[in-house]
Amino acid sequence: MLLQEQTTLAAAVSYTGIGLHSGRDVHMRLAPAPVGTGIVFVRTDVAGRPTIRATADHVTSTLRATTLEEHGVRVFTVEHLMSALHARRIDNCYVELDSEEPPVADGASLAFCRLIGEAGVEAQGAPREEIVIDKVYRIDDDVRQRFVMVVPYDGFRVSFTSVNPHKLIGIQYENFEITPETYEKEIAPARTIAYEEEIKKLRAMGLGLGGTLETVIVYNDERWLNPLHYEDELVRHKILDVIGDLRLAGMIRGHVIAAASGHALNTALAKRILAARR
Repeated sequence: MLLQEQTTLAAAVSYTGIGLHSGRDVHMRLAPAPVGTGIVFVRTDVAGRPTIRATADHVTSTLRATTLEEHGVRVFTVEHLMSALHARRIDNCYVELDSEEPPVADGASLAFCRLIGEAGVEAQGAPREEIVIDKVYRIDDDVRQRFVMVVPYDGFRVSFTSVNPHKLIGIQYENFEITPETYEKEIAPARTIAYEEEIKKLRAMGLGLGGTLETVIVYNDERWLNPLHYEDELVRHKILDVIGDLRLAGMIRGHVIAAASGHALNTALAKRILAARR
């Protein structure tokens, strides 16, 4: 295995949009960061510009999204941006936000991949502190028959089975070696999914307020309400999510295998991996 260098962005880039769940306007700026910084969110709308390190230790909620909290402030729905940063192998980056949620952008992570491409990637000369998986780590939900695990593998691969009883969806499976090129083509455009009847309930809970038919796949009992990017877009979005959630443990070298996993199991696995390295 070749020793790899840490990377950051070559230049700062910005993106303005609205939050998926909050529906609030947000300006995001991705900026280069020194060696060893990791991914750090900066709340520019709060006095003192408090920071939140993007690590599994700081996960406080996984209700419909992954939430991080530190220094008395939070950011949520971080998984799509974290997924793009993981797939593009960005070690160090400041994520400046003037709200508590990154922009929904395209509802997936393709916009973030393109933003990183616009900034450029810069090698930093210091060796990467990669998370090399040397044993099996597994989290199970026996009640709901779900699991996520990661096993030793010389590369980064994700195999995922999603299970949905709806006749439009059913069982979906995909398996990808995660490279920047494959990720951008096969995973980054895959959007999140919502059942039409569920949307009203989510909005009553203050969730999904920024979602539209451009950024969320919506279905009802009979049909899809908007065109799909892929026939199996759901499982591809699940892969996108697990890549983002596991970046909270670090840069992974291993094979992730999951069945019907979500943010709760994904982040529990990230916490277990992180704890084992201390």
